[in-house]
Amino acid sequence: MSKEEFAHFGRKDFAEVVSVIIKNDPRYERGAYFFIRKALDFTIKQISEHNEPRKSHHVSGQELMEGIRTFSLEQFGPMTLTLFHNWGIKRSEDFGEIVFNLVDYGVFGKTAEDSREDFIHVFDFEEAFTHPFLPKSKRHS
Repeated sequence: MSKEEFAHFGRKDFAEVVSVIIKNDPRYERGAYFFIRKALDFTIKQISEHNEPRKSHHVSGQELMEGIRTFSLEQFGPMTLTLFHNWGIKRSEDFGEIVFNLVDYGVFGKTAEDSREDFIHVFDFEEAFTHPFLPKSKRHS
């Protein structure tokens, strides 16, 4: 089923949308999509707790990537990188692909300023997800 055909279903169940996306784009595992949804909720909550109230809940790619980093480290600790690799996520660009798959299927919204390029080389995965767990003597600042 194409994105256009799927769009005619109206209100969509997230799990159903993810199944259709994976059928059409099998690069990423199902868990990656559910993680992104939770990471977005986490990011929105963090932004609202630490900043002035916003008119919308829009989150930039940069803000989402920081939320993904923080949320994943809190949830999965030193297993984060292993889990991401298992889901097919090896670089920040992969998160952009997942986000824009969800945008394309009408689950997430975007502004005219949002693009996949917002997710390119945001941070080094090894540094972001292993460095916090290295002994202090092994860390390079």
